[in-house]
Amino acid sequence: MTGSRVVALGHYQPAKVLTNDDLAAMVDTSDEWITSRVGIKTRHVGGPEEPVDEMAAHAGAKALATAGLAPSDIDLVLVATSTAIDRSPSMAARVAARLGMGSPAVMDINVVCSGFTHALATADHAIRAGAATRALVIGADKMADIADWTDRSTCVLLGDGAGAAVVTADPAAPDTPDGPGIGPVLWGSVPEMGNAVRIEGTPPRFAQEGQSVYRWATTQLPPIARRVCEKAGIAPEDLGAVVLHQANLRIIEPVARKIGAVNAVIARDVVDSGNTSAASIPMALSKLVERGEIASGAPVLLFGFGGNLSYAGQVIRCP
Repeated sequence: MTGSRVVALGHYQPAKVLTNDDLAAMVDTSDEWITSRVGIKTRHVGGPEEPVDEMAAHAGAKALATAGLAPSDIDLVLVATSTAIDRSPSMAARVAARLGMGSPAVMDINVVCSGFTHALATADHAIRAGAATRALVIGADKMADIADWTDRSTCVLLGDGAGAAVVTADPAAPDTPDGPGIGPVLWGSVPEMGNAVRIEGTPPRFAQEGQSVYRWATTQLPPIARRVCEKAGIAPEDLGAVVLHQANLRIIEPVARKIGAVNAVIARDVVDSGNTSAASIPMALSKLVERGEIASGAPVLLFGFGGNLSYAGQVIRCP
């Protein structure tokens, strides 16, 4: 059975930046209040002319260019998103059309904040099973479209963006000393607490039980993340980087500490980008790689969590 590997990354964010001071002019909040509670300073917000599929296509095109591949080389497109307005065509189908692809399999995956790591595992499984050879995996969300801009407890969190990864078959992966380029996934959920994060209504609006999510994330997720490392055969102290879902700096820092990744670079893109849901992990990883902060081949823990109180994680080798 062949393995798979992430060979290139890309990301995209809208040009418009919304600062904490901008939000303070809209709702009863302040830079100090936002920074002290969630660690966010700015977020990018797309306009009507920047739908989810356009952001996704920009990120995907960048990843393909970095990989040196043509759109026609891709035979599977997966887009993780929970903010697609239309049900059909899917965002994946629209991305394929925007990029001028041939005849790839296309599907959207909606697992909200852990959507990208679910999609990455799905691409890995498809390649291992021989159903695909090169996949474009994208996380893209336009959270501004579902924000309640009158609710200071949630609107301060949200931002827009997209991140993409090119995943290819790696026949040598099982026999390499470092193991597979994408390690085994550990995924699951807490169905009885699914309502703690919601995107509901017409028009749809984002809402959450912030304290419940915080307690779950900081107490229940660290041992699960350590099990992800165990499945990959990697000790937490040997990780080169940890890229958690960029939900809240007050969640990211304690969870990373409890995992025991004492030598790892910790992604903190939430400070500049806010919570971009499924886009947050690939976007943060793409930026770290672009800045040269992770060595090629280093083991990186990716761990998504959130909506549905679902989670998914795997250790990958940095492209």
